[in-house]
Amino acid sequence: MSSTEFPSLDQSLKSLRAAGIVTAPGGLGLIRVAGDDAATFLHSQLTNAVEDLTASTARLAGYCSPKGRLMASFLMWRDADGIVLQLSADIQPPIQKRLTMFVLRAKAKLSDLSATHGILGIAGAGAEAALQQAGLPTPQAPLATASDDNVTVIRLADADGEPRWQVVAPAARIEALQQSLGATLAIASPAFWDWLDVASGIPRIAAATQEQFVPQMINFELIGGVNFRKGCYPGQEVVARSQYRGTLKRRMWRVRGTGDVPAAAAEIFRPEDPEQPCGMLVNAAPAPQGGWEGLAELKIDAANGALHLGAASGPAVSTGALPYEVPLPNEAEAAG
Repeated sequence: MSSTEFPSLDQSLKSLRAAGIVTAPGGLGLIRVAGDDAATFLHSQLTNAVEDLTASTARLAGYCSPKGRLMASFLMWRDADGIVLQLSADIQPPIQKRLTMFVLRAKAKLSDLSATHGILGIAGAGAEAALQQAGLPTPQAPLATASDDNVTVIRLADADGEPRWQVVAPAARIEALQQSLGATLAIASPAFWDWLDVASGIPRIAAATQEQFVPQMINFELIGGVNFRKGCYPGQEVVARSQYRGTLKRRMWRVRGTGDVPAAAAEIFRPEDPEQPCGMLVNAAPAPQGGWEGLAELKIDAANGALHLGAASGPAVSTGALPYEVPLPNEAEAAG
């Protein structure tokens, strides 16, 4: 289906509430790490535990610079042949190359799984029944994972109050699976899935936002992306210090605005401080109601005030609630 044949985002929102939707999400890459030492190697590199990762659970994880800034964010899970890392496609080649540099003597081999596999996103009222009708498993708990016949199904975070699943399968089978699911679900555009990702409150690091955020600045520890009990990894001391020794002055909010969708890393300003940005856009997508919605890292003491995109005189930006609770210090601590 070409982009011109997709229904409007508003129509997809109605379908989400009724039958549900299926789409092929855009902008995602997959890296497989295989070998006897795959879990041990990744455990030493990522912000979350990997050694105890089972085949029935997916996890979020980050890959930090030595300064504790996120170079990549992952959804990771086990399949029959290793551990899969899902990330933004625009950073997949350099991240795969960088991780490979640190394998050294470990028995671990990285490969580009996105060259051989595809991804489908399924969401909405009829999503579970459609998966069952297609002969696919329907894991129920958040980030629960099930595999059958080389197809992996992952239960994702809800978005806009609706359940979501992700199907990962060999590329040769993706079209048939999409047709099967499309028998009862409405086809939606990848842009609609981007909006659902925003609504879920799960950020994704892309090329433009690499090394911009310590994990807590984009709520990554709140959504299960950081394990503070695991061993060392690059940037671990900085991440731990941010958690235990300092007052966090930045957090992530859901934001919205009018006009065209801004690019990731677009800066956000407040009128009283026109020279210094108070935040940065992490992800954004066109909204079914018009305009755009996104996830933005903001100074905590700026989040409730007037905000503008690109400059203090730029288009207005408003903040909204995320689907999970964000603990905030009082204003005096945040501004201190």
